[in-house]
Amino acid sequence: MALAKLGVVVLDCPDPRALAGFYAGVLGGTVEGEGEWVDLKVPGGAALAFQRAPGFEPPRWPAADRSQQFHLDLVVEDLDAAEKEVLELGAKPLDAEDRSRTFRVYADPAGHPFCLCAC
Repeated sequence: MALAKLGVVVLDCPDPRALAGFYAGVLGGTVEGEGEWVDLKVPGGAALAFQRAPGFEPPRWPAADRSQQFHLDLVVEDLDAAEKEVLELGAKPLDAEDRSRTFRVYADPAGHPFCLCAC
């Protein structure tokens, strides 16, 4: 029996509403809230929350001195189509050159790493 269940994954960032909007563009869902804390209710999935963090410094990928600490794996059916969309939404490629792999690594607009993974 589980001790707990996952409530929400929270990402620190400088602008919670903007980052929630980015992930709403990627995952769908509804952005709720203003100010210091904003939620993204994702249909059929776990919610994401975004918390304002004064002095936020994005992780560097890959780097030991400011490690990524965590990242999101987002499963997609078409890597090329998904890549085009996330780049239009403001993502930046970190390690997307190797087209033979089943994943590509990007940073969201606040600098958090995430992967697009072929299903």
